[in-house]
Amino acid sequence: MAYPEPLPLGTPIFASTVLAGSVAFVTGGGTGLGKAMATELARSGASIAIASRKPEHLAAGVAAIEAVGAKAIAVAVDVRDPEAISAAFDEVEQRLGAVDILINNAAGNFPQPAEDMSPGGWRAVTDIVLDGTFFCSTEFARRRIAIGGGGCILNIAATYSWTGGPGTAHSAAAKAGVVNLTQSLAVEWAPHGIRVNGLAPGLFPHEDMPAHMQHDKLAADARDRTVPAGRVGRLHELGWAATFMCSPFASYISGHTLVCDGANWLRRSLRMPEFVDVRTQFGLGTTEE
Repeated sequence: MAYPEPLPLGTPIFASTVLAGSVAFVTGGGTGLGKAMATELARSGASIAIASRKPEHLAAGVAAIEAVGAKAIAVAVDVRDPEAISAAFDEVEQRLGAVDILINNAAGNFPQPAEDMSPGGWRAVTDIVLDGTFFCSTEFARRRIAIGGGGCILNIAATYSWTGGPGTAHSAAAKAGVVNLTQSLAVEWAPHGIRVNGLAPGLFPHEDMPAHMQHDKLAADARDRTVPAGRVGRLHELGWAATFMCSPFASYISGHTLVCDGANWLRRSLRMPEFVDVRTQFGLGTTEE
C-alpha cells in the first residue's frame, strides 16, 4: 500500500498572510525543485527573487510565481562569484526590499567514476554546491546583521550527504559540506536571530531533470516500488516542506536538515540487491580493459 496522494497542487500550506512582507531569494529557482519551492513560498505571501544564470530559467521561474498571483523578479547571478552575488542582492533590495529568506538550491551534478573525473569536473560541482552556498549565505548574513538581524536560510542538501554517493563523489562530498556548514552557521548566527536549516529531497521527478536522469521518468511503476512509501514525491510536497522551514512556525528550529523522501534513504536491510560496481552501472567496463 502506497502513501496517499497529497492534497492537490495549488493547496497552500499557510494563509497568504503568513509570509506577507517577506522577500525570498531562491537560487536555481527557475526550474524543478527550486521553482516548486519558490511557488509555495509565494502562495504563503512572500515576494520572490528568482536567481539563475540562464535567461530561460529566469523567465520560467517568474512566470510560475506570477501565475499564482504573487510578485517575482528575475536576477541574473552566478553563485560562484561573490561580487555577482552582492550585486544581485543590491538589485533585489532596490526592487523588492531586504531579503529575509534565502534558499540555496543552485546545484550541478553528473555521474562519473571518481578515477575518471578531471579537476575541472570536480570544481564544476563543488564550486556551485558548496562554495555558492557559502558565498550566498555570508552575503545574506552580513546584510541581515547590519540591519539588526533576523531571517532564515534553507540549504538544499541530499541524503547521500550521510551515505556517500558512488559515481557522484563530487556532489556527495559537496552536499556533505553543506550539511556541516548548515550546522556551523546555525550556531554562529543564532545570536543574530538567523536560522539556518537544510532540506534533503528524495525522488521528485520533474520535466526539468537533466538528460542523464530522464530515464527515471520512464518506468513510473518500477520507480515507485523502489521507495518504502510506495510512490515518489510530488513537487508541491517539497514546496510545503520548504515553506514550513522558512516560516514563523519553525521559529525554534535551526541547524537541522529535514529529509523528505518517503523513508527511502533508510531502506538498508540484511538482504540487499546484488552489488553492481559504478563502472558497470555506467557501461564503462572495468579499469583493466
